[in-house]
Amino acid sequence: MKRDGKTAKRNKQELQVWTYDLARAAVPYITSIVRSLREHAIEISSWQQEVKRIADLPGRPDRKAMIAQQEAERELRRAEARFEEAAGDLEQLDIFCLDPVRGQALVPFVHDGELAWYIFDLFDGNHFRFWRYQSDPEETRRPITTVQQGPVGSSQ
Repeated sequence: MKRDGKTAKRNKQELQVWTYDLARAAVPYITSIVRSLREHAIEISSWQQEVKRIADLPGRPDRKAMIAQQEAERELRRAEARFEEAAGDLEQLDIFCLDPVRGQALVPFVHDGELAWYIFDLFDGNHFRFWRYQSDPEETRRPITTVQQGPVGSSQ
């Protein structure tokens, strides 16, 4: 359930870049939103399966099946709306969901004059253990060192 750029329209506004210290300070808020995204993504998947299960029932649907189908589709739309709302909350901070089910998000920063991303991981006790450049393949994970953390107490 990756979000595309069309859903987050911005008026050619610059991306807010974060320092490591600011990202660490925002961990409780980021955690809350990413956890919500994960729950909504799992709920969406569940409702999608239910919609498909009902649609795949053999024979012509009866009244009960049609009502169940409509209710499942309505719940699916509600879950999708909740997901979009939470993703929008994250994007207001210029943080983007990488993989909602795995609890991963990207927090932008600048490293060596290039756009880079701290990789937030909901299930890692450290939350920020890896980073990657914008130009890196999505699966690239580089360990965060003191170089990416910047000077202690810096706000870039």
